[in-house]
Amino acid sequence: MPAQRFPLLLIGAFFALYIIWGSTYLAIRIGVESWPPLLMAGVRFVIAGSLMFAWLRWRGAPMPTLREWKAGAMVGVLLLSCGNGGVTLAEHLGVASGVAALAVATVPLFALLFGLIWGQRTTRLEWAGIVLGLIGIGLLNLGSNLQASPLGAVLIIFAAASWSFGSMWSKHLPLPAGPMASAVEMLAGGVALLLGSALSGERMESLPTPAGWAALAYLVVFGSIIAFSSYLYLLKNVRPAAATSYAYVNPVVAVLLGVLFAGEHIGGEEGLAMLVIISAVVLIGLPQWRKPKEPALQQTS
Repeated sequence: MPAQRFPLLLIGAFFALYIIWGSTYLAIRIGVESWPPLLMAGVRFVIAGSLMFAWLRWRGAPMPTLREWKAGAMVGVLLLSCGNGGVTLAEHLGVASGVAALAVATVPLFALLFGLIWGQRTTRLEWAGIVLGLIGIGLLNLGSNLQASPLGAVLIIFAAASWSFGSMWSKHLPLPAGPMASAVEMLAGGVALLLGSALSGERMESLPTPAGWAALAYLVVFGSIIAFSSYLYLLKNVRPAAATSYAYVNPVVAVLLGVLFAGEHIGGEEGLAMLVIISAVVLIGLPQWRKPKEPALQQTS
């Protein structure tokens, strides 16, 4: 049925995409105060992936083949283990949640660059967006947040690049159909994160605080299941440029929530970087409005 007959559903889906996904950066910041970062991320995705996998199987979805499991595992490691895991580690090292979201907004820039590997054509407007975005990344690294944590800065950029490469590669891999791809990716990515947690020697020195448990529950239910389901709905009912507009809305939401509820401070360089990076992502998104519908980047924040 056309999406126009469900305006409230569309509004709810965009609310989930913009506000919930934007708020996950603050939830991660709260969670890593009492959870080891890799352990929290691994538990989050194993639980969310298991719930989604069980629900899909109960609804009659076919069991993924071995080939599909392998493809989903590769994408899950890139998107979730390296991408989301990198963001979680960076916030654990002290990178502000708003700055982390702003750096991850560079995903569309990296996606265009990696798209060249598979022969994707890039317009002049998109190249202008890439150059502008790289200037924004430079400005962002001049700010006090990333200068105070060089390793955090490296992890954030690595996370954005890994997410972009995994997203572009996923279009050429035999993934399971529909939401089952997300379930497989979350399961594989979560297991890899738990393995990384064990190998790195992470230990629970004490039980998580009530806020830590609440953050984990929020990330599982709202960040990984509700928001992602909304994203899948929007991919089917709106233009790709609208579905991927989270890239320039989430950072604004994350910055505002971080300032209001976590006492984070955003300096002048970082404020200017926000304007530059968001402008770059808008430039990159403009050509999509004139192109036929294409699969948008996956995200599970």
